Amino acid sequence: MKKELVIFGIIVGLLGFSACVPAKQFKDLQNDYEALQQENGRLSDNLTNCQDQLAAEKEAHDRLRAKQDQLQAEQTQLRQKKTLLQQKLDQLQKSYDALEKQSSSALAENSKQNRELLAKIEAKQEKLVAEKARLGKLQKDLESRGKRIDQLEGIIAAKENQMKELKDNISAALTDFEGKGLTVHRKNGKVYVSMENKLLFSSGSWAVNAQGRTAIEELGKVLAQNPDIHVLIEGHTDNVPYHGHGQLSDNWDLSTKRATAVVRILLENNSIDPKQLTAAGRSKFAPVAGNSKASGRAKNRRIEVILTPEWDKLSALLEEKE
Repeated sequence: MKKELVIFGIIVGLLGFSACVPAKQFKDLQNDYEALQQENGRLSDNLTNCQDQLAAEKEAHDRLRAKQDQLQAEQTQLRQKKTLLQQKLDQLQKSYDALEKQSSSALAENSKQNRELLAKIEAKQEKLVAEKARLGKLQKDLESRGKRIDQLEGIIAAKENQMKELKDNISAALTDFEGKGLTVHRKNGKVYVSMENKLLFSSGSWAVNAQGRTAIEELGKVLAQNPDIHVLIEGHTDNVPYHGHGQLSDNWDLSTKRATAVVRILLENNSIDPKQLTAAGRSKFAPVAGNSKASGRAKNRRIEVILTPEWDKLSALLEEKE
């Protein structure tokens, strides 16, 4: 505003002065005036620009000031949070130190327990290894025994078949005598040929009659075809005491004599090996019926030929070292 008054004063002075100056000077002054007006316009524009720029700078300054105030407030809050966090950190550190102190003894105890547990596990592993080795040996033993059992079963089955066939052959050979005091049956893997005394002997005698001899000879033919069969000839009596005289003293002698008499007839067959035969007298001590009746005593007075398969192979397998 002051600058405009100055310019106005200059203009008024120039107008007053123009009345008393020559035209050339006036022209010059007028040119200067116009130049001053242009300069004034330029300066006014600069002033306006400067004022606008100042306003913008002031606005920016105000924004920066507001931002600074905000940052200072945030900084204050952060300091407060930092203080709180530091306090919490200190508390946590104290708690951690206390826990670490308390847990050190627990860790030591756990470490001890872990070592003991590892020792037990190692011991169990050693036992497992030993048990595995033992089971391996048992498996081999079982396999070996399985093979032996298969062999034994094979031998037993073969002997069973042999004894069945032997029984059938004896039954066929002695079929004419069955029902006449002669029976043939299998029991416990053996073949039993039972001949009552009425088929073989007279009362109190050990001499075999003609019919009995024929039966024994037929039996011998079958035995001759089975050299691996053991033949036990047993003589049996009832419980009536022997009252004869001469070579016999009691039922023991009588039962033995009768068994021996059968053996001698069998040995007339040269195909029978004497090693197959055994004679035995059992007197009254192995009855098959009661002695209170005559029919029972008749059944007890008998010769029993017991045929047993040869079990040498089976015995060898059983005695074989495992």
